[in-house]
This record gives sequence, C-alpha cells and structure tokens, in this order.
Amino acid sequence: MRDHLPEPSVTEGGLPPEPLSHSLKQRHLTMLGLGGVIGAGLFVGSGAGIAIAGPAIICSYLLAGALAMLVMRALGEMSAAMPASGSFSVYAEKALGRWAGFSAGWLYWFLLVVVLAVEATGAAKIAHGWVPSVDQWVWVLLFMVVFTLANLAAVRNFGEFEFWFAALKVGAIVLFLVLGTLAIFGLLPDTDPVGLANLTGQGGFFPQGIGGVVAGMLAVVFAFGGLEVVTIAAAESDDPARSVSRAVRSAVWRILFFYVGSMLVIVTLLPWDSIQPGQSPYVAVLDSIGIPGAGQIMNIVVFVALLSALNANLYGSSRMVFSLAERGDAPKALLKVSGGGVPRRAVLASVVFGFASVVLNLLWPDTVFLYMLNAVGAVLLFVWALIAVSELRLRPRLEREMPERLTLPMWAFPYLTWAALAGMAAVLVLMLFDDSARPQLLWSSGAAAVVLLVAWYREVRARRG
Repeated sequence: MRDHLPEPSVTEGGLPPEPLSHSLKQRHLTMLGLGGVIGAGLFVGSGAGIAIAGPAIICSYLLAGALAMLVMRALGEMSAAMPASGSFSVYAEKALGRWAGFSAGWLYWFLLVVVLAVEATGAAKIAHGWVPSVDQWVWVLLFMVVFTLANLAAVRNFGEFEFWFAALKVGAIVLFLVLGTLAIFGLLPDTDPVGLANLTGQGGFFPQGIGGVVAGMLAVVFAFGGLEVVTIAAAESDDPARSVSRAVRSAVWRILFFYVGSMLVIVTLLPWDSIQPGQSPYVAVLDSIGIPGAGQIMNIVVFVALLSALNANLYGSSRMVFSLAERGDAPKALLKVSGGGVPRRAVLASVVFGFASVVLNLLWPDTVFLYMLNAVGAVLLFVWALIAVSELRLRPRLEREMPERLTLPMWAFPYLTWAALAGMAAVLVLMLFDDSARPQLLWSSGAAAVVLLVAWYREVRARRG
C-alpha cells in the first residue's frame, strides 16, 4: 500500500494517466493566467458598467473580483493536487458522480464554442475596418484556419501564441495605468491635477446607490471568466502541480489590481456620465490626456484580445471534449493523439462546432445565434457553483488521503467556499429580477436542464445495463 501519491501522470485516485504533451512552460501558464481574462469585456464592455454604477463601479469590480478569486482558489487547490486536462469536470465527477462531470464538461464546452463565434466575428469586424476590400467572412475564415493549424501542430504553439498575446494585453494595461496615474497628478504635458471632483461630483461616489453597485456587479462579473483555462492547460505543463499553483497565485491578485486600478483611473479622470455604453472608456481617457491615435491603439489591443480569447477557447474546448472522451462521456474516436501529444480529432470536433456557430452569427445574429448566446449566458456561474461544491466534497478526502498535495489550500475552508456559493446564488437571483439578464438565466437554465436530463438518462441506462 503506497503512503503517498506518485507523480500526477501516473494513475491514482481515479485519475487516468495523461497521454497529452507536457511542453507548456511556467511562463506560458503565468501569462495565460494574466491574459486569460483581460479581453474585450474589459476594454469595451466596462463602459456599460460605469454607466450603470458611476464611480462605484470600483466596488462592483471588487465584489465580482473577490467572487472570482474565491472560485479560482478552490479550483487551484484541486488542480494542484490532481492536475487533469478536464480540470473541474474531472473533479465534479470525483466529488459528485459521473452526472456532474458530464454536465460540467459539456456545458463548458458548449459555452466555449459559442463564445468563440463572437470573438472571431468581432476580430473580423475590426480587420474589415482596416481592409474594407476583404469581406468580413474571409477574415473569419482566415482566423479560424490559422488558429486551427496552430492548435493542431503542437501545444507549444498554443502556449507561444497566448504568451505574446497576453504580454501585449498586460503591457497595454500597465502603460494605461502609468499614463493615467501621471495624468491624475498633472505630471503629463498640458495636464493639471484633477483631484477628486469626478469621484464626488455628478451625484457623488454612489450616484445610483447600492442598487447601482449591485447592477454594476451583474454587468461585470462574467468578465472574470477565462481563468479556468489555466487549470486545463496545467495538465500539459512540465510540472503540473507547481505550475498551476504559481499561475493561480500570481494571476488572481494581479488581475484584480488591473481591473480595479483601471476603473479607478477612468472614473477619476473623466465624469462617469460622459462615458457611453458600447464605447471604450480607455479610448476616452487616452483622448482626454492627448494621446494621438488613441482609438486605433485600442482597436489593435482589442483585436489582439479577441484573437487571444479565440485561441484559448479553441484550446480549452478541445481539451475538455478530449477529457470527456477519456471518461466515456464523448465519442471514443476523439481520443486519438498525435505523436506530439495533440488530440487532433478533439481539436477538429471543436472547430467544426465553432465554424457552425460563426456561420449562425453571420447569418442570423439577432435570432438563432442570439438564442444560443443567451443559452450560455449564465453557464459560467453554474460551472463555478460545481467547482465550489466539488471542493467542499473533495477537500476532506485530500486531507485524509494525500495531505502532501495540498500545496494551494483554500483560505478559511469551508467558510469562504460557502461564501462563494452564497455570492453565486445572489448573482443568479439578481439576474432573475433584471430585465436584461433574465433571458440569459432562463435560456441557460434550459440548456443546463437538457444536459442534466441526458446525464440522468445515461445514469439510468448504465444502472439497468
């Protein structure tokens, strides 16, 4: 009887050996963690949150960021102890049963392949604006082909693409924070110190009251989605347990700093009611402090952010469906792995559905695709809830059977895990009573119900068999 666990690549505790490549380096995972959630939702979508909450959007981001941080810490605990390409889907199966792993995996896969279409279409619109002679659909096709080939070739290609994409995004945020801070104190040419006028004027720091903070949180909480891919990628690193620990530790704090710091700069430099939803508040700030070509600069950053998210979602979806196939929850044909450790059939399967989503987005953006997009609107919260519940169930087992693997323990267990679940429940209730968010919750609940029904049917059939 062994008194300790062997290396993660060896079967133990119900986890199969990983046949995938182990060529991702620590720098790849670290930058993936930092860049994974810095996307168009921050650079453009944050304007809607500011319009709702005013300067108090800072509090909204703090609340949403704290919730995401707790979820990622819980997931990081399990990933450091039991690295797996299926990440939270594998842990849900171990903690709650096969139905939970099946449901978490397929819901997340559906989320990624649908959102992939939004990213490809958004990047194509920007590229079409730069080169109008090339049709938008041609750009979509080009992006999909390029990233498909990159993901088919070697996992290192994915890592390198994401490293440099994330480096550009992180660099843009850092430069924005430096320029904005200098402008706040009047240290840039032709600028004067702005003081606190924009934080306390136009209705004060809480112009919409606490309700504005809550509504703002509802608008920004989904911007923190994407960090989960780090724990999926960790299984293909050269040292999975240590890599995921370091990536999660560094990412959650720095991302919170980037998000909250950016909002503080924006609402300090500009009156909150001058920011228009749908327009980038970053562009407005750069224009206000006299940065030439601010609009085009941010267009480039958003373009890179969209391609980065497309690449990460294609990678994450392929590894998730591969893990489902490993556990008998997806066709076994998807298990074929190349000599370099790439699950090429899983990549192609995800691309096929990604292409279908793109076509639907191009042909019927306001009908068919809108329903699909609504159907994944709240899926992230469902997945987060399964992560928290899985951690509650698995933590006692980890303490009992493999305490040496608890290298990234959840803070104040189990109290903060329960607090995260309560926060997610609160967000879902708020969505139910919010006119704009209610369709997403209802359609997502319907999609989840279909997946759960299929999982239940499989369980019944297996028992009878």
